[in-house]
Amino acid sequence: MASSPNRLRIVLVCIVALLASSAMLFSGTGIQPIWWMAWLAVLPVLLVAPRVSGLAAFGIAALSWFAGTLNLWRYLRHILVLPMNPHAGPLVMPVGIAIGVLVVPSILFGLAVLLTRAFMRRGALWGAALALPSVWITFEYLTSITSPHSTFGSIAYTQMDNLPMLQLASVFGIWGIIFCLFLLPAAIANLLNGVCTAARRRQFSATVAVLLMAVLVFGWWRLHSGAAGQSVVVGLSASDVRENVFPEDPEKKGSLFRLYAEQAGILAAQGAKVVVLPEKLVVVVDPETEEVDKILQQAATYDKVTIVAGVIRRSSSAKLNEARLYSPDGSAVLTYDKHHMLPAFESSFAPGTMRTRLDEPSGRWGMAICKDMDFPALSRDYGEDGIGLLLVPAWDFDDDAWLHSRMAVMRSVESGFSMARAAKQGLLTLNDNRGRILAERSSASATFATLVGTVPVRHDSTIYARFGDWFAWLNMVVLVFLVARLFVHSNRIQPEDG
Repeated sequence: MASSPNRLRIVLVCIVALLASSAMLFSGTGIQPIWWMAWLAVLPVLLVAPRVSGLAAFGIAALSWFAGTLNLWRYLRHILVLPMNPHAGPLVMPVGIAIGVLVVPSILFGLAVLLTRAFMRRGALWGAALALPSVWITFEYLTSITSPHSTFGSIAYTQMDNLPMLQLASVFGIWGIIFCLFLLPAAIANLLNGVCTAARRRQFSATVAVLLMAVLVFGWWRLHSGAAGQSVVVGLSASDVRENVFPEDPEKKGSLFRLYAEQAGILAAQGAKVVVLPEKLVVVVDPETEEVDKILQQAATYDKVTIVAGVIRRSSSAKLNEARLYSPDGSAVLTYDKHHMLPAFESSFAPGTMRTRLDEPSGRWGMAICKDMDFPALSRDYGEDGIGLLLVPAWDFDDDAWLHSRMAVMRSVESGFSMARAAKQGLLTLNDNRGRILAERSSASATFATLVGTVPVRHDSTIYARFGDWFAWLNMVVLVFLVARLFVHSNRIQPEDG
């Protein structure tokens, strides 16, 4: 039995580990994270886990994750505003649901640390190193295919400013980034655990170092590779003025379209060949859609610019969240219907099922809308279509402007295309297929915020676009193997080969 001074020392160490991990998780995750903190956030917990009881290790891990992810509390409870209804005010998530959103991952993280601890105490280096990544990838992958929010909230998005690491997504998807994020702290904790021999620790550390170095070399190479291709000058515009975000008066839909048509003309005068406007600019009801179309079609023809605008269109049979493309040659309007709806807010909309592509002199373009970019599968399909530029009308919620725009950027890296995204209550963003932000501006920076920039229309085939979530499945297999191995060898208490 430990003496009182030893017990006090252990308690103090546990408290320090809890506070350190909580603080780094709070700063390193959330809607605008400090990317490098995410790499070290779970290390303090992993360092103390093999030195305390299983119950204590679980408690410290779960509490640290819960405390760290409280950075989402305000967002979950107060940020979302009911679209197209300014009188509804903030949509307040019930406290119980908000707590549940944070508690479930916290419990899972505690269990993942317990699994890691079990291998660490046996001296199974690779078992301990792979346990946490495989658990978390399995959890996030299953969430992504069952949740209406898909990959929203993934810890991989903490690395959007870490461009070399971001390139992993072109091969492994977000799962490769998660793997590295958890492998490094698990490996460090393993090495400092000291259960196995020095020779085995040296071999293990050398292998992990070579692996992570290879990741960085690949990232650097990919950022500097690729032949130059065609490019196009793109203009973006959005207005966060209340009457423009929430057009209450049906009679104002024409005037709002005319205001945006003027912005398109200004952007065309600055050299833009395509202009992207936000999602849900106005509500149009068939057959008046043709009358509203004339406003932007005339602007497109007069200014010799392609215009993409988002509208809510009501037909006799459906309500659609639609992007409409107006060509400078006056040809028929191309449409794209949003595939993935924001639950509750858009439950009454009929989801689209078709992709929209068009071949231009600069290359192949495609269209998507806002939340569609939370879902990797749709972007993979566009990647397989060979598009070089995706045009995305969007609508964000102010505080999540950075995160939601960067989730869309991740899709560019995964599936090999550039993107032009115009969000009201968000950011106007242009990026290439390596995830580099070419130009960016807040939609709240002017009555009508505008942005003009040159974007490469370049498609690069990627392993991820072709083979999808193969790495997530591999990690699920690894997890099953690790759990089975632990149970088979549950009676072994001596260190075993890693």
